[in-house]
Amino acid sequence: MRAGFPKAAKGMVIGLLGGSFDPAHSGHVHITREALKRMGLDRVWWLVSPGNPLKARGPAPLADRMARARAVMRDPRVVVSDLEARLGTVRTVDTIAALQAIYPGVRFVWLMGADNLGQFHRWERWQEILWRVPVGVLARPGWGVAGRTSKAARIFRGERVSRGEQLRLRDAPAWCFVNLPLDGSSSSEIRARGDWRG
Repeated sequence: MRAGFPKAAKGMVIGLLGGSFDPAHSGHVHITREALKRMGLDRVWWLVSPGNPLKARGPAPLADRMARARAVMRDPRVVVSDLEARLGTVRTVDTIAALQAIYPGVRFVWLMGADNLGQFHRWERWQEILWRVPVGVLARPGWGVAGRTSKAARIFRGERVSRGEQLRLRDAPAWCFVNLPLDGSSSSEIRARGDWRG
């Protein structure tokens, strides 16, 4: 195993939750815990990205975002990582491909909020992501209908499964939409208040 990379054994099912986490908040914690429970995941890795090519404004320094993420997410089943910076990847599809090469025999499930499903078709090589790994979509306030009727959801409607735990066993492409109690926390609102860096 490469130094600084999380440990994972063959046969494990690991959820990948990527994002800028600028800053991490209770909503991220909530969907992570729900994904662990509802999808039967062994672990979740938070992939704190160096930046987001779809956002015009750059995020806070990576070290600050990592520290905040570790402070809010305290669960031994969750690893907060800077894997994308270590791998030198910018796009999700490249990160997933690299992790699949490094961790043969580990099953990855990409996790995203319904807000991301709404604009998933704007991600570079988004269809390849769906062909590489199952995708678990978690409800977000105000995005249920938009997520379920998005371009990606329509194109891959035949690959949708009804329950999150089915993703453990299904080969890609497969995805599910998981309804759950909602947490309205927003990184944008927290940044606007300017109170997360103490």
